[in-house]
Amino acid sequence: MATVKVIEPNALVPEHLRVAAYCRVSTDSEEQLNSYEAQKTYYTQKIQDNPDWEMAGIYADEGISGTSLKKRAEFNKMITACKRGRIDFIITKSLSRFARNTVDCLDTVRLLKANGIGVYFEKENINTLTESSEFLVTLFSGFAQAESESLSKNVAWGKEKSAKAGNVHFQYKKMLGYRKGEDGQPEIVPEEAAIVRRIYRRYLDGCTLGKIRRELDEDGIPTAQGVECWSPAIIHNILTNEKYIGDALLQKTYVTDCLSKKVRKNRGERVMYYVENNHPAIISREAFDLVRKEMTRRSSKRKVLQKSGKTELGKYSGKYALTELLVCGECGSPYKRVTWARDGKKRIVWRCVSRLEFGTKYCHASPTLDEGKLHSAILNAMNEYAAIRQEVCPDVLAMVEEAKQALTEAGTKLLTLKRRLDEVSHEQADLLDMLLSNMADADLNSRMKALTDEKASLKEQILEAQQEEVGLEEQVAKRQQMWDSLIECSEGYTEFDDEFIRQIIQKITVEDADTIHIQFRDSNVVIEQGLQ
Repeated sequence: MATVKVIEPNALVPEHLRVAAYCRVSTDSEEQLNSYEAQKTYYTQKIQDNPDWEMAGIYADEGISGTSLKKRAEFNKMITACKRGRIDFIITKSLSRFARNTVDCLDTVRLLKANGIGVYFEKENINTLTESSEFLVTLFSGFAQAESESLSKNVAWGKEKSAKAGNVHFQYKKMLGYRKGEDGQPEIVPEEAAIVRRIYRRYLDGCTLGKIRRELDEDGIPTAQGVECWSPAIIHNILTNEKYIGDALLQKTYVTDCLSKKVRKNRGERVMYYVENNHPAIISREAFDLVRKEMTRRSSKRKVLQKSGKTELGKYSGKYALTELLVCGECGSPYKRVTWARDGKKRIVWRCVSRLEFGTKYCHASPTLDEGKLHSAILNAMNEYAAIRQEVCPDVLAMVEEAKQALTEAGTKLLTLKRRLDEVSHEQADLLDMLLSNMADADLNSRMKALTDEKASLKEQILEAQQEEVGLEEQVAKRQQMWDSLIECSEGYTEFDDEFIRQIIQKITVEDADTIHIQFRDSNVVIEQGLQ
């Protein structure tokens, strides 16, 4: 008579199997590392205690999110070993450790099951090789995913509340110019702040992001993360980061959901919060606004390729200053550098873009200008302007000294405020010890309140003084640059320098084939110059 033996649905198949264990724990601290070692020891002993099992490996990922498989190197390594036939069975603590994404969990379980590989979840007592396993896996993994989604919403809510309260978090490792101070607040790193100011100054001098990058690389200046390799993107981020003026825009980005974890730029989908005067500034608001306007001006320029309408401003060029400065007096279009080649000889000229694109349709009489004659005329005008400026040398020197004196006074004031803040902090500490032994003393409580109010006031005054100091530093640099320029031009200009031309000339208008008008920056001076 035949004998029937009942095998429980969730019991492990009693045959020789190559068994692997999977666990997911954090190894960031000694306690968690011990937890990892404990799990490793547990699974090793469990597999060794079963005579029908052979150790196929223990795979452990650090405690990153279980909602995605992308960054779980050990998990993916285990699945690859399964596909290559090196593992017959997997044991793990629970479904939430295996995967918190229902779709990923089911896809993985089905993939393994199709290859005859089962997964045993100890906590839920589920063996995926049984008939009812898929329903249970779906149910429990759904619970795990819901738990992750709830946790994600709580984290997002906490971040929004923190932003609403004006709490600013700095990523010091990725930000040039600041470090964490002794009081936990951002403080300026002078050497790095000088690099930031240099980037702003060079951009306002007319340099492109690419040119600034090359200069920084040539000088061996490292980035915030210590890498001696800059990129235009890094420089652009510095030029547009409001933290350099002491403010902070919170919730610039957001995570779409807890499963994909895609980070998107906040373009109005989430509330943003702007915190003003949060920390010491490196750049003045005036310089920051000038950079923003210059960026808008450059990005608004486009290279004209279409033939459907009147030519507008062309693409910004940092190579030739005249591309930005030289305009047609008749139609207002910019001039463009053109190479003419005739009889094997090359000649460099400048022509109105409208004439180049549309002939005489919009611009009827704009002249073609020889580059050599144009450069000579501009140099002559600059020398004439230099002679005019020599008359104001004493006034400019007085302005430089006045700005330096104001900066010194501001520095002294700031130092005095900081010293008083230290004194108040020490007084508070001493008074606190006295209060702990006599909490009901009205005089002590009154004194503590006065010190607390004074401390808050001192912090505000220090922040204002730091902002003032930044503005004065830029003012000193600007006036010193003006003085240096006056001294430099006292001997006259003999060479055409595109970068210097861009710094001192605002606009050059071509009136006719013999005359140009040159408007200089930071003044109302316009010089009419003939072309010879």
